[in-house]
Amino acid sequence: DSEFAVRAVERITRRTGVGFVPSTNRFEALAARDAQVELMGAVNVAAVGMMKIAQDLRLLSSGPRAAIGEITLPSLQPGSSIMPGKVNPVIPEMVMQVAAHLMGKHLAVTIAGQNAPLELNIMQPLIAYETLSALALLERAATAFGRRCVAGIEAEIERCGALIDRSLALVTPLALRIGYDEAARIAHRAFREKRLIREVVVEEGVLSAEEAAEVLAPESMLGPYRRS
Repeated sequence: DSEFAVRAVERITRRTGVGFVPSTNRFEALAARDAQVELMGAVNVAAVGMMKIAQDLRLLSSGPRAAIGEITLPSLQPGSSIMPGKVNPVIPEMVMQVAAHLMGKHLAVTIAGQNAPLELNIMQPLIAYETLSALALLERAATAFGRRCVAGIEAEIERCGALIDRSLALVTPLALRIGYDEAARIAHRAFREKRLIREVVVEEGVLSAEEAAEVLAPESMLGPYRRS
């Protein structure tokens, strides 16, 4: 019947609550699965973003004394086989593995989308499986990442303050006052002598202690700032 496809789609839509519509080009629909390939491209973008965030959190929490240690992650698995008391970044590392898995699923669907000789894609089962399983895996991983890691992150304020005080980047606003070359000289001296930028500029009389506290305030370099 010429109305069979339209009526079948309408019945499926009513039963599932999903807005299915007939294809406007049925030969294209038989031969290609571009929509699923595009969807998995979006999943791949999400996986890349999650991988980057997870790696950053693992790096920023490294330490707590011999590395960066700017943040503390929730302690879900304290201790290790060789380092008693070590807190492992288990959720970020789980997310990194999930992201790698999702990237692999994206590649599988990409390859499957190519295997459609003439008017028939022979890898539709693979496309369906990888797409549905990827969406479910992405949802579970993102939920666990948010609830069991991101929501419990704590900033190590003293550690962050100590690191920024020793940063040579604090010399940047001085270039506006004394010129680039002179600011670079001060930065090199502070580096050689293992001293703070603030100490060097005050000692050389470039700024008073009060001016140094104002000009070299890290928070003033983050954007519009008003000292309370």
